[in-house]
Amino acid sequence: MRAVVLKEFGTQPALGELPKPTAGPGQVLVRVRASGVNPLDIKIRAGQAAHARFALPGVLGMDLAGVVEETGPGVTGFAPGDEVYGLTGGVGDLQGSLAEYAAVDARLLARKPAALSMREAAALPLVAITVWEGLVDRARAGQGQTVLVHGGAGGLGQVAVQIARARGAEVFATASARNLETVRSLGATPIDRGASSVEEYVAEHTGGEGFDVVFDTVGGPVLDASFTAVRTYTGHVVSALGWGTHSLAPLSFRGATYSGVFTLMPMLTGRGREHHGEILRAAGALVDAGALKLLLDPRRFTLATVADAHALVESGTAEGKVVVEVEG
Repeated sequence: MRAVVLKEFGTQPALGELPKPTAGPGQVLVRVRASGVNPLDIKIRAGQAAHARFALPGVLGMDLAGVVEETGPGVTGFAPGDEVYGLTGGVGDLQGSLAEYAAVDARLLARKPAALSMREAAALPLVAITVWEGLVDRARAGQGQTVLVHGGAGGLGQVAVQIARARGAEVFATASARNLETVRSLGATPIDRGASSVEEYVAEHTGGEGFDVVFDTVGGPVLDASFTAVRTYTGHVVSALGWGTHSLAPLSFRGATYSGVFTLMPMLTGRGREHHGEILRAAGALVDAGALKLLLDPRRFTLATVADAHALVESGTAEGKVVVEVEG
């Protein structure tokens, strides 16, 4: 099969040929149709993501959408011909999705939402699982709550806004001036991050009380700002980028709580993989109900132009999620 292999960190992956895998116990062999490109893929390629523990040489790509080719011993719930999607590889010793075939743990898969093309479905798994683990599993965001999403126009932010709204929350989202309309179109009240301070928008939108849930998709100083934007006593901050050193004093003085999300853990440890499949089934139901969508960059890429896809993501100028079409 054709596959995009990274041999050394800091170099460009090369298109070559590898033996076609077979489905082992508990695995499904997927004929890959599309692979989503995430900023983490760029960090892995550069050797800047030690937490992902990528084994060289290896096939990059974490998100996939495709068709079941065969099922291994012990697999139930999937059959050849099923259209599936999932966050399945590209970290640790798990083969990535930039290949024509991938043998993946069946627990990491779900049926592809009927409303999505393969290209659209491949853009969703990592962001949907990350947001679900933060907003639903950790923060229990829901009816009657106010939710602030930092970075509401980004890949994670768009999904966070929609999942929070689908659960009945009133949603606000920070964004740059040029992305305010994108945030508004998703159903959130936009907050121009460059035009008002944390104290100003907390006063304007919550009467100074703070937001019930703050979801940080940016990290760094934005996480620090989240600690001052959350509601006293009952508020909860969740971050998908809670790295570095931060003062917890503002959070502690509010009596509020914090959770971090490490989406890759089930893939790296083998524990909790069933829940990834459960989340994707729930996210797929929202998609098919018209409550969840993801903006894609219109430019098209193939296995032969993966370097161009990575360059676009690295440039920060993509107009939505970038996807590589493996076949069809």
